[in-house]
Amino acid sequence: MTPPATPGAEAPARPLLAGRGAVVVVYTAAMCMNGLDSTIVNPALFSIAEDFGRPVSAANAVETAFLVGLALGLPVAGWLGDRYGVKRVFLGALAAFTLASALCAAAPGLGALSAARAVQGVAGGLLTPVGMTLLFRAFAPHERAGLGRILIVPTALMPALGPPLGGLLTEHLSWHWLFLVNVPIGVAAVLLGLVGLRDEQEPPAVRFDTTGFLLATPGLGLLTYALGFGPAHGWTSPGVALGGLLGLALLGAAVRHQLRAPEALVDLRLLADRTFGAASWLALLTSAGLMGALFVLPLLYQAARGATALDAGLSVFPEAIGLMAASQVVDRLLPRLGPRRLALPGLLLAAVVLASLGFAENPWAVRVLMFCVGLILGTAVLTVQIAGFADVPPPAMGRAMGLFTILRTLGGALGIAATAALIGALGDGTGVGPYRLALLLTAALVAAGTLLAARLPAEAPGPPPEE
Repeated sequence: MTPPATPGAEAPARPLLAGRGAVVVVYTAAMCMNGLDSTIVNPALFSIAEDFGRPVSAANAVETAFLVGLALGLPVAGWLGDRYGVKRVFLGALAAFTLASALCAAAPGLGALSAARAVQGVAGGLLTPVGMTLLFRAFAPHERAGLGRILIVPTALMPALGPPLGGLLTEHLSWHWLFLVNVPIGVAAVLLGLVGLRDEQEPPAVRFDTTGFLLATPGLGLLTYALGFGPAHGWTSPGVALGGLLGLALLGAAVRHQLRAPEALVDLRLLADRTFGAASWLALLTSAGLMGALFVLPLLYQAARGATALDAGLSVFPEAIGLMAASQVVDRLLPRLGPRRLALPGLLLAAVVLASLGFAENPWAVRVLMFCVGLILGTAVLTVQIAGFADVPPPAMGRAMGLFTILRTLGGALGIAATAALIGALGDGTGVGPYRLALLLTAALVAAGTLLAARLPAEAPGPPPEE
């Protein structure tokens, strides 16, 4: 109950954007930067290699460094948030991301650029789970269906805008501007966060799990390295094979340790919760299916059907528009239908649409199908994400968000690696058959998620009872 105001006393002035408003603005700005940077560099790799006098294959290290850095930051995000405070870690990671962006723009060589991209990746690995923790703490479970329109902008629209924006900036300005655009946005977001975000009482941080850190962090980094370079360099090349095998061995040891440690760095025991566990594994499968399809489709239309890079990009972009529409669908239908009845048929229908993509010849048919992928699969994915955290208590939110993000990120890397390996094993890059089979694989991954969707609750989370 709010105490009555003292007569004659003026309420203290509050910033225009404070509390939940500041959370939404700062979170969206940070995640848009992170989402954009995951794809904006792809069309500029040729120019970067040319500027530094290096082959294009060497420039791929710029992207792999970002992904490896991302994998290194994810395992410690939850513990850092608990230990130093979600606000402090989030703003620190955002400041580091902004500074790394400036260093990328000023890099004198490919090595320096790759190193700065790795720092960007580590900061991005912290930003995603800590930022989601900040957002989900600010809104009660019954209010989170309305967050769909916030979550979808950085997770769907920004990665889809990355390639065309990257090509535009590289062609008309230079590749340095791919990173410079982050600097004013990042500085403004940090300043707003310092003024508008509230400090909250954090749960007591557990002792740092050094053994888990030394196993999980290099394990994730090596596995991501192998998945990133495997399709291009060959799975039997020494670096890829050794990195993949060592990464799997370290992750296996990390899982064994995490399940036994009383204070685990990544609390795998959270997966025992029926709803959160189902949602987390669903995130892995749906991310694998979606990222695999987004990888395969442009290749199908460029390598097998002779389309230009612009045509291929335009064929994929409607997926982002569908995802934007999905945020409105979830907001309206989740409270009425509940997570299970909304996600389960959505996954089945999305699998059918993904399988149909390999057989669509007309460009407009492909664009319509990609819009349907975004709308239908996006509805299911947002439903799963919101439902999965409905019963997670605030003290465990940081660790749960870190674990969820690790599985989702690994799923995307596995989806791309699996489809690339299938195409490489079955085709020479000219026929449509291997690409169709790769799209069928993505459909199968999404369809497998229906077994987990059946474990989601039937009813949407409601408001807490009034006292």
